[in-house]
Amino acid sequence: MQDLCLIDSHCHLDRLDDELDGVLNRAQERGVGSFLCVSINMENVLEVIDIARRYPQVFASVGVHPNERQGQEPEMEALLALADDPNVIAIGETGLDYFHCKGDLGWQQERFRRHIIAAKRCRKPLIIHSRDAAVDTLQIMAKEGAADAGGVMHCFTGDWEMAVRAMEMGFYISFSGIVTFNSAAGLREVARRIPDDRLLVETDSPYLAPVPYRGKPNQPAYVREVAMCLATLRGCSLEQIARITSDNFRTLFQLQ
Repeated sequence: MQDLCLIDSHCHLDRLDDELDGVLNRAQERGVGSFLCVSINMENVLEVIDIARRYPQVFASVGVHPNERQGQEPEMEALLALADDPNVIAIGETGLDYFHCKGDLGWQQERFRRHIIAAKRCRKPLIIHSRDAAVDTLQIMAKEGAADAGGVMHCFTGDWEMAVRAMEMGFYISFSGIVTFNSAAGLREVARRIPDDRLLVETDSPYLAPVPYRGKPNQPAYVREVAMCLATLRGCSLEQIARITSDNFRTLFQLQ
């Protein structure tokens, strides 16, 4: 395991039920050495940043998930002030979700635009969530100049055309445990085709545990299963996937 160095590019460590030291130790035992803890609302963002301050192997993001409606709205100046923390390497999680949210979603689109502008201003990449909203997601990214910030399409479940358009704007494509599901044949075909230099892996833990842990709480240690699935799909070794995705993570988030 010591020669393997995976990075969980998207997890929610503040939302795990288990004690954090144990979570990180179990991940390290399975070759997972670094983690991006992603904010989903303004109420938890300081906790996310504090985790990154306490654990040098953890990085943080600042942003509000498109499904969050009850809490504080992310204003531009607040996002920029939080992003100034040296432990913060990304803006997000942001984007569009037309699966969970219905009706007039102008508020969601406006929030997405605000995050893109903030990312461009602070020169930090975007973490983009898109579910059942591919057309509008790509249109807003293009119109607002998301390519100037770059970033990652997290927990990607789109088709090849969506992946290509995102990559043309300089975005990376990140696969979660969904790629291991029996129902994900189409997604696995996309995963086979993504160029090496645009590939990332994640857990999105505590959500979306991969096979064989599906239905259980997810944890960063299980990013190994995602990487193993990609290695099989792409006809390469687990060590190659670890090297490729970790190098990509460091390049994207300017950690070289």
